[in-house]
Amino acid sequence: MQVESDHEGHADHDTPPGDPTAAIEEAVAGLDELDDLPVAEHVARFDAVHVALNVALSTIDRE
Repeated sequence: MQVESDHEGHADHDTPPGDPTAAIEEAVAGLDELDDLPVAEHVARFDAVHVALNVALSTIDRE
């Protein structure tokens, strides 16, 4: 499974099927830098978290 982000690759990676935890943790970690970023760049970070969480939720029934 692949989670993508268009901001500095913070959530661009492959994770093993059935284990979305790494993608979620990486995407959420990208939120730690929000204070240092222009507000216009916040959307990409929140979008990466949203995608990672959606992927995780969509895999729940597959395990």
